[in-house]
Amino acid sequence: MKNPQASRRGRLKVFLSYAAGAGKTYRMLEEAQELRKQGVDIVIGYFEPHGRKDTIEKTEGLEIIPRRRIEYRGVTFDEMDTEAILRRAPQSCVVDEFPHTNVPGAERAKRWEDVMVLLDAGIDVMTTMNLQHLESLNDQIWQISGIRVRETVPDWVVKQADEVVMVDVTPEALINRLKRGVVYAPDKASQALENFFKEQTLTALRELALRQAAHEVDVRLKDERPADRILIHITDEPTAAMLLRRGKRVADYLRAECFAISVSPQGDMAELSSSRRAPVEKHLNFARNLHIETRVLHGQNAAVTLVDFAHRHKITQIFLTRSSSRHFKFLPKRSLVSQVLRLAHDIQITIVAERKNPARA
Repeated sequence: MKNPQASRRGRLKVFLSYAAGAGKTYRMLEEAQELRKQGVDIVIGYFEPHGRKDTIEKTEGLEIIPRRRIEYRGVTFDEMDTEAILRRAPQSCVVDEFPHTNVPGAERAKRWEDVMVLLDAGIDVMTTMNLQHLESLNDQIWQISGIRVRETVPDWVVKQADEVVMVDVTPEALINRLKRGVVYAPDKASQALENFFKEQTLTALRELALRQAAHEVDVRLKDERPADRILIHITDEPTAAMLLRRGKRVADYLRAECFAISVSPQGDMAELSSSRRAPVEKHLNFARNLHIETRVLHGQNAAVTLVDFAHRHKITQIFLTRSSSRHFKFLPKRSLVSQVLRLAHDIQITIVAERKNPARA
């Protein structure tokens, strides 16, 4: 059945907070109920109750699309049935847990990809996510909490949202809710209080979330063309992923164009050794997923090649990390960083230090 709204793209509304239990899903369902009362044809595409009675009550009267069951390695999993929602063709759809990774066997790897399909079909979507799942913040969240978040959403996806609603609650109130068993069952709540839900961690995450919300407002108020251009130097070293996140986040704040550049002395990725080629290609693919334009340049001297590209493309900032230099034997005696600093005296150079995971008891 063709959705009569398919001639337009659906509107995306994201309910954002800094931790589980802040009330995102409750707030989203409240709005869904209001829309239903106004006569909007709205369904629940996916809802994760987590045993929260107050939140479950908010689903009363709303049509729920049955989940799809997928078997993987002898275990049956429930996933959102995107195709069933498309057949139902509602005006609006509620989708909980935006960053969720689908079980292998589903048509798409991520739930946010399913949401993109619904939006393309002209269906409005309301969804929820926590700040720690934003890709560009992955390293900062790791430093703050000591936990590496594996399920992430690219920043460009969230930027497509027509509206981002910050659902806020003080860390004290959230911890109190956790102790009362409102967020998790008692055994899981005790574990959470010893790890992610420490007051110091929640306070830092909340501050980060409030800054992100302020940035979203600022971006939506501005309409000028970007004046800055950022170049991120990509190598085969593991720190390249961290550098991409940091550079892309700065580019987003400045509304700048962003390039991820790898330099090959042979001029062809295929000429690199497999031990170097695989990680470089992985980082370049990661950059593309973040919607960063990528280039592979030929040059016997990486610093000269980078700075030449920067001058020709009016780059205003270059992002580098300090290399172990084991793969830069073709460079002269000076390090890549020192050469770029000498050659690009008219460009801002940012040397990004690798974030260390804090020691945690």
